[in-house]
Amino acid sequence: MELLNFQMISNVGDAKSFLFKALKAAREEDFKAAEKLIESADESLLKAHEIHRELLQQETQEPIELSLLLMHAEDQMMSTELLRDITNEMLLVHKKYSGDDKK
Repeated sequence: MELLNFQMISNVGDAKSFLFKALKAAREEDFKAAEKLIESADESLLKAHEIHRELLQQETQEPIELSLLLMHAEDQMMSTELLRDITNEMLLVHKKYSGDDKK
C-alpha cells in the first residue's frame, strides 16, 4: 500500500514539474515546448490515475486503512489536476496576447 502511495506521489510530482516548466515556456512564447510539457504532465497524471484506480479496486475487496500518506497522495493529485487546467488556460492567454492563437 505504501509503495502505491509513493508511486502515485512520484508521478504527480513529475506532472507538477512538467506543468511549471510549461508555464515558463508559455511565458517565453515557446508554445510548442509548452504543449509538449503539458502532454508529458498528462502522461504522468495518467500513471497516477492508474495507481489510484488500482487502490479503488482494492477497496472493493477489503476496506483500505486511511493514512496520512494516502491523503497526501490524493491531495497532490487533485491540486496538480487543477494546475494542469490553469496551465492550459494560461497557455491560451499567452498565445492570444502574442498573436499566436490563430495557429
